[in-house]
Amino acid sequence: MTTVSIEISTSDHPLRNVRTNLVQSIRAFHVEELQNAATQLGHHFLYANLSQAQTRQDVIDMLCEQFMVTPAPSTKNFDAVYGSITDPLHKSGPQPGFIVVVEQIPTSARFDKELRELLLDVFRDAADYWGDRKVAFRCFYSFSVARAAQPGEAYRQIAASVGEEAQEEVEEEKMPTDKIMDVSPLALRMSSPFNASYWLAAVNDSDTLATA
Repeated sequence: MTTVSIEISTSDHPLRNVRTNLVQSIRAFHVEELQNAATQLGHHFLYANLSQAQTRQDVIDMLCEQFMVTPAPSTKNFDAVYGSITDPLHKSGPQPGFIVVVEQIPTSARFDKELRELLLDVFRDAADYWGDRKVAFRCFYSFSVARAAQPGEAYRQIAASVGEEAQEEVEEEKMPTDKIMDVSPLALRMSSPFNASYWLAAVNDSDTLATA
């Protein structure tokens, strides 16, 4: 049974009514709002834009690069992402909390609904991991929109698949809007994205513990 952490804060931040450990569509929020909330709460802010990804390996590589974590060499599964945002950080010391944004998850034939669910399960498992340790972990995501000059059957199937997923999210979460705000990775680096040196130190500390 998963334990959900309770956040104690008097700040009037936009996530005050959002559970501390969950994975949901970004719909009701702008990325800047979430980044500002992370600053208010003193949480780590992780951002990735996957608009250029097409395959599973692309997604893994881009997540690790933009989260500034080091995956296992030549890894080809999502365990690398999960492992990078859980155990090494926990072993490196107390964590204040996490707000994660993953935009433009691919909806191509090479990254189908099954792979999208596997990816989201990584973040759901991470939310459970940190929830068990009384640390807030909120992940917000959006899907890319499939486009084609002359839509064919493959395009229609992808669009229908994304539409079904969006409808399932609306029914499950009852959020007030389905608007998604696109923000480029460059624009998001305006203030201070997650500190790379912290992650590198965390991974090095983990390796030291593992070999001790």
